Amino acid sequence: KHLGYKAAVVNFSDIYAMNGRPKQITVSLGISKRFTIEHIEQIYEGIKVACEHYGVDLVGGDTSASVTGLIISITCIGEGEDGKIVYRNGAKDTDLICVSGDLGAAYMGLQLLERELKVSRDVGEGFEPAFQGREYLLERQLKPEARRDVIEELAEMGITPTAMMDVSDGLSSELMHICKHSGTGCRIYEDRIPIDYQTAIMAEEFNMNLVTAALNGGEDYELLFTVPLVDHEKVAAMKSAKIIGRITKPELGCYMVTRDDNEIELQAQGWNAFAQ
Repeated sequence: KHLGYKAAVVNFSDIYAMNGRPKQITVSLGISKRFTIEHIEQIYEGIKVACEHYGVDLVGGDTSASVTGLIISITCIGEGEDGKIVYRNGAKDTDLICVSGDLGAAYMGLQLLERELKVSRDVGEGFEPAFQGREYLLERQLKPEARRDVIEELAEMGITPTAMMDVSDGLSSELMHICKHSGTGCRIYEDRIPIDYQTAIMAEEFNMNLVTAALNGGEDYELLFTVPLVDHEKVAAMKSAKIIGRITKPELGCYMVTRDDNEIELQAQGWNAFAQ
């Protein structure tokens, strides 16, 4: 059920990331014989819950056999107002860089799930996973939400971003996409990257670099967007997002400014669907 919900929501997120509204989806499934009717019903139940919550109609799709496992392919159709649809190529020098929510939680949730799965195999019967107090991390990984509220708040405040993407492959990767397509550079500030307390505790437990998890973890489905400098007061007052940096001239490159004022070049270490 979580998988069905997540499969739908991550597609809604792509439409919100263009300042649009998701309206319809089609769902195609490839199913191997190791999955039961009950499994498929649960997937569709999750999709149904997501569609009801976001006001999206399931209008069609296809189901076929698979020899390799389970394949889910969802196409989402949305709409936006003429002149207000946002692409990734509109950022300009001096624009402010903003991001919603917090980052790295989904990645730490994945690390927690993988660790407990391994321990469960070692311990066997009677195993109880150590999930207590870490529910937020698990939810960010298993049941992410698309940031419709951010789009609504931007509209209420009269802000149209110059560029926008959702953070599916990691903040660093998405920001570099915006800079590449817009022909710009950027500076983000380490002390402004929003990170939840549970994420910080989990990173310490795993002996992981917290900022690396936030920059490269991915699957946060937060919205990364740029706005003109003249909108500074408006965007600074937003409840759902915060300013983390600024767009620069392309020759200045893409860097993160650390807490001790050093500059570290950003690298796209997130998921690459076409990597071999």
